[in-house]
Amino acid sequence: GRGRNQGEGAPDREAPMPFRWEEIQHNLRTDKWLVIARKVYNITKWSSRHPGGRVIGHYAGEDATDALHAFHRDLDFVRKFLKPLIGELAPEEPSQDRGKNSQITEDFRALRKTAEDMNLFKSNHLFFLLHLAHIIAMETIAWFTVFYFGNGWIPTVITAFVLATSQAQAGWLQHDYGHLSVYKKSMWNHIVHKFIIGHLK
Repeated sequence: GRGRNQGEGAPDREAPMPFRWEEIQHNLRTDKWLVIARKVYNITKWSSRHPGGRVIGHYAGEDATDALHAFHRDLDFVRKFLKPLIGELAPEEPSQDRGKNSQITEDFRALRKTAEDMNLFKSNHLFFLLHLAHIIAMETIAWFTVFYFGNGWIPTVITAFVLATSQAQAGWLQHDYGHLSVYKKSMWNHIVHKFIIGHLK
């Protein structure tokens, strides 16, 4: 990548150094810069410690503002890690890199704003609780069918159908908890996920 020689974690300056997009094209494995809200960051060393993995490298040399909002719930927490600031975009530079369609970007931002206003990013805990309850209920029905009616072919077929349905539902439910998408605290997502994958699957 081309650009001025700035080390990661460069000392703070009273006036951040202005950069042009041509200077920000640091998109190599050993040299990665990106832009968030017009601020330029050198993430070369930190990217290997990024909790979200290597996906951050896909935005090297680009504007990652929308990606930051898309992949992180708690932006105040995330901003604590935005320390390798080395400068900001020059005033005459556009906010997005020239490879992006500004109209599409604005449309997606408007769509996200609409989804946020409709609370579509907030999980309904009652929904997931009822989902888990009906899985446990079907598992119980399957066990009761075999216990009460024996292992004849009709009870076996009924049990197999009920178990197949409950196991399919459990697979999707553990997927949601496994992606930490239900509760804000990861610990509770892990607990329910392990219960489903370890005891119901």
